[in-house]
Amino acid sequence: MVITMRGVTKVYRGQARALSGVDLTIENGMFGLLGPNGAGKTTLMRILAGILRPSAGSVVVDGIDCSTERGRTAVKRMLGYLPQELGVYPDLNAREFLDYIAVLKGLNDGRARRARVAELLETVGLADVAGRKLKTYSGGMKRRVGIAQALLNDPRLLIVDEPTAGLDPEERIHFRNLLVDLGGERIVILSTHIVEDIAQTCQRLAVLDKGRIIFTGTIPALVDVARGVVWTVTTTGPRPQGTVIAMLRSGEAAQYRILSEQAPVVAQGIVAPAEPGIEDGYVWLMRDQQSAGAMAELTPVASA
Repeated sequence: MVITMRGVTKVYRGQARALSGVDLTIENGMFGLLGPNGAGKTTLMRILAGILRPSAGSVVVDGIDCSTERGRTAVKRMLGYLPQELGVYPDLNAREFLDYIAVLKGLNDGRARRARVAELLETVGLADVAGRKLKTYSGGMKRRVGIAQALLNDPRLLIVDEPTAGLDPEERIHFRNLLVDLGGERIVILSTHIVEDIAQTCQRLAVLDKGRIIFTGTIPALVDVARGVVWTVTTTGPRPQGTVIAMLRSGEAAQYRILSEQAPVVAQGIVAPAEPGIEDGYVWLMRDQQSAGAMAELTPVASA
């Protein structure tokens, strides 16, 4: 299965541009879509899900052209979608909620529907608490109910938008492991602004900023973006120049992880090059984009 997007652009009323010429190819397995809040990730996911239509460009899912109503309907049949905010009925229990959603999705055979609901409750680790009302569930448990409803139709394309936002560390780990288990013969797209979630689940990713794709590739390739610009600095003096990624204070000394093209200069202390990580690569990539944007604003446009 392959998703191909070419020149996808979305302009809302008032000329607010959410996406600008997005080109992207996604194949089976886990794929990460990483970017800050407001980058256009949710708009792109909603276009893939057939909820929004692009202002320009094409989307083809497994050979199906999504520019037609027939095409969008066909894609929805193979789609599971967990939006950033999933509305649930708080007075229903998990089993009742999933059964209700299954009916809406056309699972009309009662015996088969109940079997599917029971199977998914096991899959997401909620079988033992399936009789509890949803209003008693934690945030992480509600997100797992959300994944279960997205899987009811055994989708070949699963889209999850910011699934771990607001979850505690244990729930985040549980949810990430669940997503990895679901990857395989289907495409699972994880859209998030949390770098660690991508690092722990995906081999390939795209970085979106201000509606544009600024990077597509593997995790190691994103790490390499920051190769040669990462430094550790241990000093009792003032904070060194550069982009501070992390800081740890011990007594009078502080240890910094710094991104800088040149080795930081300190009056007293130790400076050493460091191996980059995915967070370093992402921050350096975003820094370059911001610098390029600032230079573009400062560059005068020649008059005709």
